[in-house]
Amino acid sequence: MPVTPAWHQGELTVGEVAARSGVSVSALHFYERSGLIAARRTSGNQRRYRRDVLRRVALIRVAQRVGIPLADIRSALAGLPDGRTPTRRDWQQLSERWRAELDERIHRLQQLRDSFTDCIGCGCLSIDRCALANPRDALAAHGPGPRRLLES
Repeated sequence: MPVTPAWHQGELTVGEVAARSGVSVSALHFYERSGLIAARRTSGNQRRYRRDVLRRVALIRVAQRVGIPLADIRSALAGLPDGRTPTRRDWQQLSERWRAELDERIHRLQQLRDSFTDCIGCGCLSIDRCALANPRDALAAHGPGPRRLLES
């Protein structure tokens, strides 16, 4: 009788999850400490993960890759009923919400880039007109000198 590979069983070890997901064991431990994934412990204190953790890990990796903060990912996963694994519909809703956030972040970065153009090469010697460090010369009202250095 053929032996069933371990990954066909109901639970996976941390090494199996790492191998199948491409995520290091230490990252999986971090995800668990952060409340992103859960494992049960055996009587020998070894972690055992349900197979559906692979989908959660995949979602975490994709979201991280596009810059979604772990706190936002944790919040999204915590919002799923009964802590279940995200479905295709869940992913669609999350990705639509995150897309709007990413679009806003891209917009802000483009504005920053466009403001940065005047700054290149100035070394902030023109602090009175620096759109990044001193927009609209707001610090001039406080008198001459290095106002930013005094604000601690």
